[in-house]
Amino acid sequence: MAKNYYETLGVDKNASQDDIKKAYRNLVKKYHPDLHPGDAAAAEKFKEINEANEVLSDEKRRKEYDFQQEHPNMGGFGGAGGGGFSGFSDFGDIFGDIFGGFGGGRRQTKTKVKGDDITIEISLSFLDAAKGCVREVVYNRNEPCKACNGTGAKGGTAYKTCEKCGGTGQVVYTSTNGFFRSQTVRPCPDCGGTGRKILDACPDCKGKGYIRSATKVSLNIPAGADTGSYLRKAGFGEASTNGGEAGDLIVVIKVEPSKIFKRKNFDLYVSVPISVKTAALGGKVKIPLIDDVMEYAIPEGTQSGKVFFVRGKGIKTSRGTGDLYIEVVVEIPTKLSRAQKKALDDLDDGTEIKQCPKMKQYSDNMQTMYGKDPYQK
Repeated sequence: MAKNYYETLGVDKNASQDDIKKAYRNLVKKYHPDLHPGDAAAAEKFKEINEANEVLSDEKRRKEYDFQQEHPNMGGFGGAGGGGFSGFSDFGDIFGDIFGGFGGGRRQTKTKVKGDDITIEISLSFLDAAKGCVREVVYNRNEPCKACNGTGAKGGTAYKTCEKCGGTGQVVYTSTNGFFRSQTVRPCPDCGGTGRKILDACPDCKGKGYIRSATKVSLNIPAGADTGSYLRKAGFGEASTNGGEAGDLIVVIKVEPSKIFKRKNFDLYVSVPISVKTAALGGKVKIPLIDDVMEYAIPEGTQSGKVFFVRGKGIKTSRGTGDLYIEVVVEIPTKLSRAQKKALDDLDDGTEIKQCPKMKQYSDNMQTMYGKDPYQK
């Protein structure tokens, strides 16, 4: 039974590209192999998620996939990362393949299989992710051999056309059922789908067409990157095994927590301690920002836990700017001098209850319930 990529990503068949992208990102966060080391089931699920995304995120391949789903008896399609729908240039090819037995369809062309994707994870500091940065990563991959241009043949030319498939890389198998004739196209068993046989193997890659090597790539991380977001570098994945395009490099981002900030999308949240004096009389305090520090005026009579809102002082990105939320926490001193204690004791002269709404309400409630004022000396 053909795979249902919509079910794999958990989206409706009429889902928009934004819906598909969102679903894919959520599933990547959940099933990434780094979160499930040694879990074969999670690794397989992650592979299926990538395969489904490869198809559904490409409009042309999605249309071809939808067509195949609606006409399951008209021949199967390959999955993403292993050639996908690259064997057909348009729907004319599909009908040509099916009805070719009744008068000849167009000639099959060699299917070049795209190399596998590579997924890696990088960690970014809170500020680097918020502001954007350039990061170089080094990883190992099967890189297309430059000496033979990925052909596996010496000089890129020491090979001959495969006699069995005539250089197409495919063999057509025909079966008849009553008045109907169907054709199945499969990779040529003699040449492995390459369409050629190597006469003299490339000395650098020993005829494989690729070399295992360390690859360095520079990544431009956009401002506002968050844990679970990812970058795709086309052509930086594994080399193809038969001269096709190399796969892609998928870089999943993990953001380290900050000791100062918390964030929600592009909004920033900061908790700022203030003194009792500042809370009671008001004053200016220093507030940290992503690139700077600003002064903010705390009004008199501010209660601990009060949150102030400043528009446009969050994370700045190409898609918009977030806001800043400031929570003030009144810090009570733990060590006081005799003079400071006397000053506080003098303040407690019985009149402060009138100046504190919550204390006044508490006193009234106690008076009503028990007939006694808790603040009466």
